Amino acid sequence: MRTRGLLIIGIAAIGASLLLGVAGLATGSDRWSTHAPGGMMNRIFGAGSGDVGMDRAVTIAQDVAASYSSGGLVADEVIEFTDNYYASIREKGTGIGAFEILIDRVTGNVTREPGPDMMWNAKYSVMRPGMMGGFSLIGSGPMTVSGQQAQAIAQHWLDANHAGTKANSPDPFYGYYTVDFGTTGQLVGMLSVNGYTGQVWYHSWHGSFIELRDLGA
Repeated sequence: MRTRGLLIIGIAAIGASLLLGVAGLATGSDRWSTHAPGGMMNRIFGAGSGDVGMDRAVTIAQDVAASYSSGGLVADEVIEFTDNYYASIREKGTGIGAFEILIDRVTGNVTREPGPDMMWNAKYSVMRPGMMGGFSLIGSGPMTVSGQQAQAIAQHWLDANHAGTKANSPDPFYGYYTVDFGTTGQLVGMLSVNGYTGQVWYHSWHGSFIELRDLGA
């Protein structure tokens, strides 16, 4: 279960062309900007009427975790945003994040989250070695960026891009960290930090925060 500093309520691959600019670890580096090349729209699912609701989204996330062939995975939390539901799937034994999914608010369809979960996940990535012409940002072995460093990197990026927001304690996955950020009493959004390079990847596809359901995993 991720540690939070805020009080808050509560598998087709999406294009790797969402790849963002590198944010170096060097002190004083200005390379903290992120972008989505090619004018790709931020919304992952199409708009439509209706909503599966938080209870159904939780069940879907739990079913995804239970269906993993090797077992040992649980749904850690589900977050409702205006454009999708987000769920974190975690290894029950180690407490480390396994992967992240998005759930369509209208249909309940599930996809792996684009960006870090696909490109940086060193254990559960759906990207096969050699894809994208051999280009990969996935490292191997223990992450060289600590959780404390990842939080500092995230805060540096936020200060430049979302002034007035604060980075929470990073949630570790294999190869990267995901960081919630917000203002006092309210979650605003999420970003990820590569565990080997310090690159920042902003989650631009969620929309606005609505509710969080902590599943106690």
